[in-house]
Amino acid sequence: MAFINRENRVPELQRYYQAAYKNHVRLWQINPRSKYYLTPYYIILWGTTAATFYAMGRRIFGHNTWFSD
Repeated sequence: MAFINRENRVPELQRYYQAAYKNHVRLWQINPRSKYYLTPYYIILWGTTAATFYAMGRRIFGHNTWFSD
């Protein structure tokens, strides 16, 4: 059973995360895979924010639709 005799990697990972945290990297950006998770999230976040402000601006100026007068 390889799982029982597996080496303990916790101290190694602790050193990795603590070193990155000392360099002022946010916790959710430390993992090497985080750029693949965060890029679509940021695109959706800022895209919906921009679309909301665009629609709000059009509504303020009296246009009830997205594209036409």
